[in-house]
Amino acid sequence: MTTMEVGLLGIGAGLAIGLAALATGYAQARIGAAGIGALAEKPELTGRVILLLALPETLVILGFAVAAMIILLLGG
Repeated sequence: MTTMEVGLLGIGAGLAIGLAALATGYAQARIGAAGIGALAEKPELTGRVILLLALPETLVILGFAVAAMIILLLGG
């Protein structure tokens, strides 16, 4: 592989995890704000709010998996 290909694969891996993390942070901020509002009115929704806050984390895990596959393409 040329140096250009290795560099582009590295940038791709960084973008995969970075953009996934940014999107997750944005989603969790919106869900958290709405969840706190819902909990103020109905405290029995605590379990659902926690579950909804955990769901966007799967996006980061998938971004990490994609980045790991790209890194494996680099040979190491």
